[in-house]
Amino acid sequence: MDFPLLLSTVTLAPVTVALLLGLLPSRYVQVHRWLALLASVAVFAISCQIWLRFDPDNPGFQLAEKFSWIPAYGISYSLAVDGVSLLLVLLTTLLIPIVILGSWTSITEHVKGFHISLLLLTTGMIGAFLAVDLFLFYVFWELMLIPMYFIIGVWGGRRRIYAAVKFFIFTMIGSLLMLVAILYLAAFHHGVTGEWSFAYNDFLLTAPQMVIGTTFLASPQLLVFLAFALAFAIKVPMFPFHTWLPDAHVEAPTGGSVILAGVLLKLGTYGFLRFNRPLFPDAWELAIPVILVLSVVGILYGAWVAMVQPDIKKLVAYSSVSHLGFVMLGLAAGTVASTQGAVLQMINHGLSTGALFLLVGMLYERRHTRLIEDYGGIAKVVPVYTGAFLIVTLSSIGLPGLNGFIGEFLILAGAWSKFPIAVVLAALGIIFGAVYMLWMFQRVFWNPLVHEENKNLKDMNLREMLALAPLLILIVWIGVHPNTFLGPMEAAVRFLIER
Repeated sequence: MDFPLLLSTVTLAPVTVALLLGLLPSRYVQVHRWLALLASVAVFAISCQIWLRFDPDNPGFQLAEKFSWIPAYGISYSLAVDGVSLLLVLLTTLLIPIVILGSWTSITEHVKGFHISLLLLTTGMIGAFLAVDLFLFYVFWELMLIPMYFIIGVWGGRRRIYAAVKFFIFTMIGSLLMLVAILYLAAFHHGVTGEWSFAYNDFLLTAPQMVIGTTFLASPQLLVFLAFALAFAIKVPMFPFHTWLPDAHVEAPTGGSVILAGVLLKLGTYGFLRFNRPLFPDAWELAIPVILVLSVVGILYGAWVAMVQPDIKKLVAYSSVSHLGFVMLGLAAGTVASTQGAVLQMINHGLSTGALFLLVGMLYERRHTRLIEDYGGIAKVVPVYTGAFLIVTLSSIGLPGLNGFIGEFLILAGAWSKFPIAVVLAALGIIFGAVYMLWMFQRVFWNPLVHEENKNLKDMNLREMLALAPLLILIVWIGVHPNTFLGPMEAAVRFLIER
């Protein structure tokens, strides 16, 4: 099937279905669930058309769509895809039906509102990855904030309001600084060319001309770089801007945690690669030591804090801080191998950590506790669930043959020639990661079965297996055939690095 406006279809279909759900009475709970699920599957199927029509040898943007929006200021509705955004869009459209299927029985109140929020969030995420007009990018960036706030604040846990407000404040501070920086870029472009524009390709030509002065306040390129960097560092989140993440993950419903870890955090690392490096090359060079140090600190700190967590979900949340530190290390090194590894690790983290949150949510539905000490010996009771959890655990710690190994190997190998000490320290993070994940697995699944409540746990049902199956397949596939994903991104990665 040929879609003349393929990118717009993928981007706007979810919000269109959300509007349709808004017109249906709330009492039709199953209709809302099925309509949202079928729509999300259809969006994934359409997004696969992007993959089929994508030319991996073309390093630039493809399938571009552009319509004038506010011509007086050069603002346009512009979408396009390259090898980096392609993979992240596919990850997004894959996870949404998995989240809906995984939340089928856990979301029992305000079902209509949950699915509307999820679909609005989908449009925001896809739009942010595809937007090549920075004003439009900011619109999609802000669109993500509101539905995620409600997903945490309405369907979250006991401290959901606190977590939602904290998430909102942190993200909004970074967003407002980025808006000021975008407006400054447009004004600078106008001063250089005499024309208003918010187009990414136009900024690629003019933004690097901004001055790097001898003092901080006399360096507009550095100031604008920092505004973008702070917004993206909060979203990643990098140490020390990570404090909102554990609260958001622990209090969010299972579906919210999967999307938060699987996609939303990647918008921070994507932003560094897409905007900070090519638009502000001189400032990027100055910032590399800081990014490098914060990345290594994040890797080790996240691992150490995860190791002492009594709550399984909080352990997985802190592991995200550690894993995304590897992504930032790869971006800071800036070689083709390390950057490809960083992009692949974005995908890997979305699959593995998304699967972990999904599995933890399944266990919580059965026992209504996430404390490690409340389990033990359940491998005898739920063998299928145990096998799935083991595969995802091994993926998370980077076992060769699974997806996590390829990404981490490329990052460390690509960074070795430039930052050997940082690579050695980061490698310690891999060891610590194996310790906290395997120790958690041993206590939950292999310790003595002493709690009576655990003796009657039900194993995974068909719906849960269907939700998890695509993630398990990709975890193995990427580990065995990484070129399936490395190939399409290589030309785009080289182009971004050379810029």
